[in-house]
Amino acid sequence: MEGTKKPCKGLLERLRDGETVICAEGYLFVFERRGYLTAGSFVPEVVIEHPELVRQQYEEFVHAGSDVVLAFTYYAHREKMALIGREHELEAINKKALRMAREVADETGTLMAGNISNSNIFVDTVPNYREKIMDMFKEQIEWAVECGADFIVGETYDTCGEALLAVEACKKFGKGLPCVVTIACQKTVINGKRATIDGVEICDAMNRLAEAGADVVGLNCAMGPVTMLNVFERAVTECKAPLAAVPVLYRTTEEYPNFISLKDPQTDKPIFPLDLDCVQCNRTDVHNFGKRIQELGIKYVGLCCGNSAHYTRSLAESLGRKPPASRYTPDLNKHWLLGSDASLPPLDNDHKETKYSQKLVQPK
Repeated sequence: MEGTKKPCKGLLERLRDGETVICAEGYLFVFERRGYLTAGSFVPEVVIEHPELVRQQYEEFVHAGSDVVLAFTYYAHREKMALIGREHELEAINKKALRMAREVADETGTLMAGNISNSNIFVDTVPNYREKIMDMFKEQIEWAVECGADFIVGETYDTCGEALLAVEACKKFGKGLPCVVTIACQKTVINGKRATIDGVEICDAMNRLAEAGADVVGLNCAMGPVTMLNVFERAVTECKAPLAAVPVLYRTTEEYPNFISLKDPQTDKPIFPLDLDCVQCNRTDVHNFGKRIQELGIKYVGLCCGNSAHYTRSLAESLGRKPPASRYTPDLNKHWLLGSDASLPPLDNDHKETKYSQKLVQPK
């Protein structure tokens, strides 16, 4: 690679030193919103068709406070590429995403992670599905190793069985790289506790992943900050490995615990995946999540579907950081309507201390 590589501590070293690692995610929804990715198949064709935009998004997340450049290879696996008739570009899309991620990580002094994901074929109706999934994991992990990944992220597994396959593949093909493997907690409940859809209680599933060799285990996707935190209140005392918390940016509830189940609060109609805007989290939600995560001692944190740079900045700032994007953190004291800065003009000579906010916001 051309250019100077900035020094960077490894993932496990950071965690051992008690540091929090932020990993910004959510690329699928970012590019679908921007008109460069098709909702439904959700294949990251933008990597091939507009690589400059992907690189820019990598840079933007780092600017906002991400410690990791996660290569955009989520759903760039053989099954998904075949679905859209582009299986012949499988290696090209993976290596393009990985190499750009490595370049941005080197330029910014951040970590680069390879990414494998749920296959959507971990079902008995697919012949030899375990072997097929392992082959898919193998090729993506080997490409990540070849392109210089610092660790591997395996994510969004709603079955413990497929998550365990991901750990096995990372240990077998990852050439010793650390792996972060996370579960997507859906609606399944067993004995009053959240569980994977193949019937393993979440904390038990996390411990199984750790025992199989995962370096970091946890939850990603599916749940918003509030419902995910409810799971971690128990997990921090019951789980053996370092934990990862990477929620979606939608206001899930105990009634509707994952974003697939959410309904429009006005029409009561299902809203996944196209109409989730009406239940989007705000920056304060993210800030409060980051604060509570810090209190719980969870050291690997990120944001998944629905994320964008301003949320990542809010998360970083909730941890006491000032990433480059904090140069532009809101300063509403200077806002023409809401501010009280001395440079704002008074309303009139009789009320020199009164600012616009009192005239336009406060009731008479």
